[in-house]
Amino acid sequence: MKDRESCKAELREACLKQLANRRKAIDERLLQLSKSLEEETKSSAGDKHETGRAMLQLEREKAGHQLAEIEKLENISNRLSSALAKGPAHLGCVIETTEAHYYLAIPAGEIKIDNQIYYAIAVASPIGQLLLGKSEGASIVFRESTFTIEAIY
Repeated sequence: MKDRESCKAELREACLKQLANRRKAIDERLLQLSKSLEEETKSSAGDKHETGRAMLQLEREKAGHQLAEIEKLENISNRLSSALAKGPAHLGCVIETTEAHYYLAIPAGEIKIDNQIYYAIAVASPIGQLLLGKSEGASIVFRESTFTIEAIY
């Protein structure tokens, strides 16, 4: 197993990579929508034309909201450190429990490092809220299961 500091660094990198992939997909979608909107502008078929433009504009707004969310998550990710943490659970720490291993960062889902599964979760998630501020040895009840925090780093 990797040392804890390099494990945290890999978790952070996995989160950043996932955000970069999501940003790329949204940027490509926005480019595609801009081209479609430009094509719609060139055609003029009355009501059908206006409906098409409105639908494209709604899609563009939706992609814009997704991009804003990605930027928010990138700002959080840029504050994460791979340095080992001490004390209670907080943003950027790894929490090993008797049930699972969590990376309290951004909602990036399951990340596998050296055959160990970590769940990258947001502080605002239900499990994140339960873990936040807890110390090693604390017991947590989540979805009718009780588990204990074994390590925080």
